[in-house]
Amino acid sequence: MKVAITGATGFVGSLLVQRLHEKGHKIVVLTRNTTFAQKVFPSEAFSNLEIVAYTPNKSGSWQSVIANCDGVVNLAGEPIGEGRWTPERKQEILNSRKLGTQKIVEAIVNANPKTAVATTGGTPTTRGLPTVLINASAIGYYGTSETATFDETSLSGNDFLAQVCQAWEAEARKVKDAGVRLVILRFGIVLGNGGALGKMIPPFKLFAGGPIGSGRQWFSWIHVEDLVSLILQALTKPEIEGVYNATAPNAVRMADLSQALGQVMNRPSWLPVPGFAIEALLGDGAIVVLEGQQVLPKRTIETGFEYKYPNLQSALRQILN
Repeated sequence: MKVAITGATGFVGSLLVQRLHEKGHKIVVLTRNTTFAQKVFPSEAFSNLEIVAYTPNKSGSWQSVIANCDGVVNLAGEPIGEGRWTPERKQEILNSRKLGTQKIVEAIVNANPKTAVATTGGTPTTRGLPTVLINASAIGYYGTSETATFDETSLSGNDFLAQVCQAWEAEARKVKDAGVRLVILRFGIVLGNGGALGKMIPPFKLFAGGPIGSGRQWFSWIHVEDLVSLILQALTKPEIEGVYNATAPNAVRMADLSQALGQVMNRPSWLPVPGFAIEALLGDGAIVVLEGQQVLPKRTIETGFEYKYPNLQSALRQILN
């Protein structure tokens, strides 16, 4: 396949590029910073990769490269867990997903013009490329709860993150107007050498680790290797379509996560981080770590997807060792 990827230099995207490269696929990296992308993916190591400059929120010549790709993976979006959620920051978080997806879909639809022409037998004519869009979303779609359980059929929440996910997914669904297969993956908290876990490890190394907030909030997670495998499955299996939760089958409470992390690192987990300290640092953005949701990957499991890391302990051991 030839696959275009946004967010390719990020935590998940860079591993996805590596796996696609190992499997012999061609890759188009759509990036705002070509210099940085060239450092992440040097040409001598990634001979089957093309780097294309793009402006996520604007139409442009970059959109023409999508017409030659078999599939598109849209991972781009401003980080939600960094810095205070000022009104300006919240608008950036929303626009990076809503408008960025809008322009990706625009490019795909333009590459797949709908035709009313039919053969004499009455069957529809074939269309062009791409044939599939894999679009990221997040489990923030469901809102937060300490008691409810959510799967792909659950209704959306009504807080800011839920509204962002709704707008994000609504733009992605417009690609179906061109008859393109759409897979929306609602990411849980991704664990690996970076991301949220990377911020939790330093305090534990200093014997100062512990649960954040009450410790009772749910932590729905997925190992980055499993997430990338799920994306690859969605790209290559035409029967996979619609919404899937990209979470491990065993969500945990924050207190359990902290205890497991301490055990794997051979460190105590005794110093809780009070909620007010996180709120002082992040403002409204504290909801990302102080509140959570128990999300089950019901449809994902039904596809036959096999998790390499279904349990937290094995995932943490692999990452930290």
